[in-house]
Amino acid sequence: MTIAGSDSGGGAGIQADLKVFSALRVFGTTAITCITAQNPRKVTGIVALDPQMVALQIKTVCDAFPVRAAKTGMLYSADIIRSVAKAVKLHRIETVVVDPVMIATSGGSLFQEQAIKSLCSQLLPIATVITPNLLEAERLSGVRIHSLAGMKAAAIMLGRKYGVACVLKGGHLPGKSGKVVDVLYAAGKVHEFTIKRVAARTTHGTGCRFSAALTAYLAAGESLVSAVRKAQQFVAMSLRNQLYQ
Repeated sequence: MTIAGSDSGGGAGIQADLKVFSALRVFGTTAITCITAQNPRKVTGIVALDPQMVALQIKTVCDAFPVRAAKTGMLYSADIIRSVAKAVKLHRIETVVVDPVMIATSGGSLFQEQAIKSLCSQLLPIATVITPNLLEAERLSGVRIHSLAGMKAAAIMLGRKYGVACVLKGGHLPGKSGKVVDVLYAAGKVHEFTIKRVAARTTHGTGCRFSAALTAYLAAGESLVSAVRKAQQFVAMSLRNQLYQ
């Protein structure tokens, strides 16, 4: 299941998640949190759904389907976050991937400022794994990240603080190596995943694709380390082939 916003441009959000689920041969269900008017260049409007309707979507899906794993993306408001956290616990969804979506690749805000406390107190602690990018990790940790060592330190800090595994995505880390390094902190260990950087027309939706692929692999029974590695490879492949753009 994906619990996220709708991207009218089709490159991120619910639309991207369902495409990833289909590509990886898992059946995708949805709970839509917001409707956005956006494309890879800008976000021009956001309408949030009633939190009770978001919870009802989750309940109705769980009533009919054995949800092996769920991911959250754009949640936008404190009320929606509280509603989602309550529903996840109520319906005993065991594997939860939290992508703390705050800012679109285009720079548009996808998160209300007052929602950060609810995210940190109610949703992050019940996650199986969280998947922030560098900007999101800086916001959650309060520490600026300028290097791979900083990424590792932030992943450890967030993982320990919330008692979860943490994948810190390194695509936004500047460098001349021509490679992207993602960092996973889980069960007291730090793992590095390195892949060749792909030159692409746009990277809009790569965070959504990564978390959706991670969710799909976990639902299929992959270990967390294997799922992270395969999710990274899937995103690189999608960029090479300009899928979902």
